[in-house]
Amino acid sequence: MADIQHLVTAGNHDPQGPPVHENNVWLIGDDDEVLVIDPAHDAQRVADAVGDRRVVAVVLTHGHWDHVRASRDFAALVNDPPIYLSPEDQFLWAESHGDAPFEPLLEGKVFDVGGTSLSVHGTPGHTPGSMSLYCEDLRAVFTGDTLFEAGPGATRWDYSSFPRIISSIQTQILTLPDDTVIHTGHGPSTSVAAETPHLQEWMDRGW
Repeated sequence: MADIQHLVTAGNHDPQGPPVHENNVWLIGDDDEVLVIDPAHDAQRVADAVGDRRVVAVVLTHGHWDHVRASRDFAALVNDPPIYLSPEDQFLWAESHGDAPFEPLLEGKVFDVGGTSLSVHGTPGHTPGSMSLYCEDLRAVFTGDTLFEAGPGATRWDYSSFPRIISSIQTQILTLPDDTVIHTGHGPSTSVAAETPHLQEWMDRGW
């Protein structure tokens, strides 16, 4: 039966700098195969966590450097699985990987792994191509940097949009069952039940 494995890895925008930026890495699968979400910073450590299992796909929730930079190195250490990212974030991918190809991550795509499935939901706002993955069987949604404990992800860039991230959260995440666990790109997990009461508060404060 599929389950969820969690790693925390750390790195720096400057590859020579100290590893101060922590990311969550999520592995979903069973003893034979896994899907890996955002294999950040430390490709070898994520590959070690995979072990001899087959990686069916690498899924990137969005294109920011800390989520994508290690993805190609990680894929090369395992079985060279396809790397999926929204085409809307290609301009961010290019900052780390130039014109290297990736597979398009599109709304409605379903990944099957370890006897369960994850569906892709567009949750733009943090970046134009931010995506979340929902696994009904495991009562889990993987939101990247769209929603954290106590609020939305940052929208300080000119390509970001606070109204869009609020709409994404309201229509794609907080409509899930209350017991759905929200697994984030950074920091602790939370739940739909815990975050729903705060939606108006976030809208009123504007971030």
